[in-house]
Amino acid sequence: MSIPNSMTLHPLMFAIFGLSLDTIFSTQGIMVLLLMAYGGAMWMFLSSAPKVHTIMVSDLEIARQFYEGDLELAVADVPLQYYYNYEQTLGATTIDPLYMAPSTFARVANPAPVPDGLWYQLKKNVQLHVIAGASLGDRNHQRHVCFDRDCLEQILLRIQVRGIRHKIRQELPLNFLVKDWSGRTLELTEAGQ
Repeated sequence: MSIPNSMTLHPLMFAIFGLSLDTIFSTQGIMVLLLMAYGGAMWMFLSSAPKVHTIMVSDLEIARQFYEGDLELAVADVPLQYYYNYEQTLGATTIDPLYMAPSTFARVANPAPVPDGLWYQLKKNVQLHVIAGASLGDRNHQRHVCFDRDCLEQILLRIQVRGIRHKIRQELPLNFLVKDWSGRTLELTEAGQ
């Protein structure tokens, strides 16, 4: 079986870039080609990764009930670039079992890392990451704080489409109250303005 003439590598093609075959197939040339391939693969991986909005809430369980129940957001898988404790999965923070006594080795447990927070699919290639850490708002309202206005606007649109009671308190920075189906008042607010 012969290779068609159009698919063969001609020395003239490399000469256009001022490179000889010896340069391309040298150790340095191969390393440069490998680095270029790695850079291209990383660019493709990161450009296809979903955009992630993060909201900090005062109570994760109430947030779960609101986002899954009231807003009916689909639970999303954790994007690869957001896995937490990756150094622990590589064994960087654990003791090597070869240096431990057999009785010690039997007691060591290394559970798989669990990402913090809740993950939801907000729209195609956009995810919502809900984490704990916000303080309670006025009158002990559950508070949801976000640093991205676009995220809050998408959530507000979903609230309006679902016919959930809400009141916009302020446009800039965006701040609104929502009454969930359980009768709790949630305050969603844009931070960082």
